[in-house]
Amino acid sequence: MMRLINNLLHDIPEEVPDELFQPLLEGGSFRLERIISDGHQSPADFWYDQPWDEWVVLLAGSATLVMANDAREIELKPFDYVLIPARCRHRVRQTSRGEKTVWLALHADKTED
Repeated sequence: MMRLINNLLHDIPEEVPDELFQPLLEGGSFRLERIISDGHQSPADFWYDQPWDEWVVLLAGSATLVMANDAREIELKPFDYVLIPARCRHRVRQTSRGEKTVWLALHADKTED
């Protein structure tokens, strides 16, 4: 039987050797996932370049994002959120160590007008 109530900050693994992506809900044009980081960062030469919009909110920990188009750094703390438009190249410069960084990410497909 499915649990009626869940908590985004519960059931966090003690060890997270690789960033953990956990799907929570999916529909025809969206995907909602919990991401758990523990000192993770994107490789220096890697950029996310996604064909969909991504809205992300930080629930715990801290993180720094870098946007390629203007080299801007975005510092995130709990409850900060950002919308990353489709095809906006970005990377994770750092996430907190010693405290898990927990994200909630909504990926929404771009629809043609």
